[in-house]
Amino acid sequence: MGIIGDIFGFIATPLYYAISGILIGWHKLFEMLGLDPAGGMSWVLSIVGLTLVIRALLIPLFVKQIKASRNMQLIQPKVKELQKKYGHDRERLAQETMKLYKDSGTNPFASCLPLLLQMPIFFTLFRLLDQAAKKQTAHGFLTEDLARQFGEAKIFGQIPIADSFWQAGIWREGGGDPGVMFLALVLVLAMTATTFFTQRQLMSKNMPADALSGPYAQQQKLLLYVLPVAFGLGGVAFPIGVLLYWTTSNLWTMGQQFYVIRNNPAPGTPAFEAKQQRDQAKAVKHGDVVTVDEPAAPPTPRRPAQRQQPKKQTRQQRRQAGNPKPDSTNGGSS
Repeated sequence: MGIIGDIFGFIATPLYYAISGILIGWHKLFEMLGLDPAGGMSWVLSIVGLTLVIRALLIPLFVKQIKASRNMQLIQPKVKELQKKYGHDRERLAQETMKLYKDSGTNPFASCLPLLLQMPIFFTLFRLLDQAAKKQTAHGFLTEDLARQFGEAKIFGQIPIADSFWQAGIWREGGGDPGVMFLALVLVLAMTATTFFTQRQLMSKNMPADALSGPYAQQQKLLLYVLPVAFGLGGVAFPIGVLLYWTTSNLWTMGQQFYVIRNNPAPGTPAFEAKQQRDQAKAVKHGDVVTVDEPAAPPTPRRPAQRQQPKKQTRQQRRQAGNPKPDSTNGGSS
């Protein structure tokens, strides 16, 4: 445990300063706005502000995650071809698949980066809040007075943000606290539901048909069901303040992903077709539609003019036409 503790301390020490610094910054802001500095609402809003700052800093990684996910989708047909070709040789299949990832500039692990980078922050906040509540231990920029305020902060004046569903259980000594259990359960369910619907939104709207089968699809389906269950089971042991951080982070992810899928969907996906329909409807509304003229009907061919047949004449008329009478005005003797 000594080595593990040293490693955790090496990683956690700068995070203590970063997280406590952001928390105190928001706390001072809300104190200036008139909130009670020792009240629970000022610390709850500070946790929400901490979440927004961290998620804003992670936007570049989220962009990389979206690009990696899109590249994974686009190369799925080639992955299937490799599976058909080298399905009998798993080692060769793995080599060719990794070569395909390298040639296409795709990192299959990039989609996990935002989650992996948040886990140390998540556990550091957990320890920061837990030790502030139990021992009034100061970490980072938190003074002992601020640590005590943070650890004793209560929502609605009754529910400590440092308590968890498990700590407040009715099976605990003293009968537990139903208010803490109810709020913690609501946050656990919200955290689980937002995790599930965020992943489902990605699979149902921004994955082409070719990507819905194969190993990548199996990985996505595994994440769809395993992650919410894991967070739900682990959530009963997390303090309410930590559950609030994670739920807010999930809501940010859901909204951010919805915006990206709606405005920049992957080609060949339901979201891409929906965007095309919206763009077309918008163009029709503003009169900017480029209409394609219908091909003109081929000209009707002119029928040759019928030759007018001469009228039938009698023999006398023909004789008179051949021997015209002398004009009385020009004829005669001089």
